[in-house]
Amino acid sequence: MLSCIQRNQFRVAWIMALCLSMVVGVHAADTAKVAKEPVEVGVVDSSKKDTFAVAKSSPDSAAVAAASAAPAAPTPSLSALSDLRVGLDTVWVLVAGMLVFFMNLGFALVESGLARAKNCVNILAKNFIVFAASTISFYVIGWGLMFGDGNLWVGLQGLWFVSGADNSPSLGAAYAAMNPFSTSVYEGVYSAINWTAVPLWAKFFFQLVFAGTAATIVSGAVAERIKFSSFLIFSFLLVAFVYPISGHWIWGGGILGATPGESGLASFFGNFRDFAGSSVVHSVGGWAALAGVIVLGPRIGKFVNGKARAIPGHNMTSAATGVLVLWLGWFGFNPGSTMSAGNGFAIAHVLVNTNIAAATGALGALITAWILLKKPDLSMVLNGCLAGLVAITAPCAFVSIPAGAFIGFVGGVIVVFFVLMFDKLKLDDPVGALSVHLGNGIWGTLALGIFYSKEVATGVAALDTGLSAGAQFVQQLKGVFLVGIWAFGLSMIFWLILKYTMGIRVSQAEEIEGLDIGEHGNEAYPDFQSSVKG
Repeated sequence: MLSCIQRNQFRVAWIMALCLSMVVGVHAADTAKVAKEPVEVGVVDSSKKDTFAVAKSSPDSAAVAAASAAPAAPTPSLSALSDLRVGLDTVWVLVAGMLVFFMNLGFALVESGLARAKNCVNILAKNFIVFAASTISFYVIGWGLMFGDGNLWVGLQGLWFVSGADNSPSLGAAYAAMNPFSTSVYEGVYSAINWTAVPLWAKFFFQLVFAGTAATIVSGAVAERIKFSSFLIFSFLLVAFVYPISGHWIWGGGILGATPGESGLASFFGNFRDFAGSSVVHSVGGWAALAGVIVLGPRIGKFVNGKARAIPGHNMTSAATGVLVLWLGWFGFNPGSTMSAGNGFAIAHVLVNTNIAAATGALGALITAWILLKKPDLSMVLNGCLAGLVAITAPCAFVSIPAGAFIGFVGGVIVVFFVLMFDKLKLDDPVGALSVHLGNGIWGTLALGIFYSKEVATGVAALDTGLSAGAQFVQQLKGVFLVGIWAFGLSMIFWLILKYTMGIRVSQAEEIEGLDIGEHGNEAYPDFQSSVKG
């Protein structure tokens, strides 16, 4: 039985075919119109005098004759319609991917703005180079581990350099309705992502920008005291191994995303849902960041006599601009995860859910900060907006719009409490990355179960599990624990290896002077500020 979204997509394709026929028909009508209108000329060929006279005295007859002579409107071939459908979906996926890529600018602006001026170059360098590292890691091995055919735990085929057999944009047999104009069936080793009718490299690029986002999350949490070289190596490892393996469990046909059988681990863990990455991207990045923060330790002067001391960022204009860039980029992050333009219904629902969660998240943080801190702290409001976006990323295609608004609001409220909690635990996070991405990645994943709507899951995500909201919540909770154990555990191992081999923290003198000078030999504002000595 076709899902609601698949039926709608078939209707859109039929309408496109009708439109093509109408265009050809209009062209034929224009030809007839030109034929029936007399053209004033100085000399008329005698052989055509009678015809001209008839046309001038009886234009209707000429129109009939011209219309009869005009060629019949050709019917578009199935191949042409299939190419049109694939082309539209591909453009949508690539543009959405470009918006997600643009989020790198947002992260760079937010993190550098919330850090001190003496570390601005270092923050910008990390946010710039991290996507380059992610690109290479995901291309070499990450894609294969995540989407290659294998078992419930890891991809095993087509591992290296995206070199496995693949005839995309052909669809798997179960998803034929996504492109009713093609009879080609998918054959290849990346069958977990054979549900979208776009070429392989479009799939790769869209998934790559998500992997890069996970790596970028770590940058802010370990800011102002980590060695640039150590961060770079960890970024390669995160995208090569940590991110894709847990991603395989959820999006690659693995243990969490599997349809449960009657027994076994798939029965226990299966039917977990995460539409756009609250767990796959944000929680994984958050767990990796938490491990780094623990191994790295706090910045000098952050905790005095056991109490957290505020270390203000140097440029709130940059931070606010960065959040606006991220808000925009999320309109590619979540709606783009449909990986199909369809008839626009799913895209519109997901986009509005994304936007309203961002808005209520900002308001929730504003109110909470105003009550707890006695001031509407801007940094809290900015992180509240991001918290709402992270929280809605998993459930955006599974919950109603009012539920999305509530999820975002709660995200904005709890992000303030998370910031205060991490300070109490003496875990130093200069930009609030743990509170935004880890805390609200978990909240959004669980909220999918709490507010799960079968109607929305069927009509928007086309991924209904058949479970009640309570049962769905239980599956989400299992997934949170499994992903957390994996991402935090392996990241901790990587951080400890780096610490005891090459070291991960700059010297005390370099940290006091600023990483811009010690790590890069640059200053962000050489005309306004010399290196800081305290």
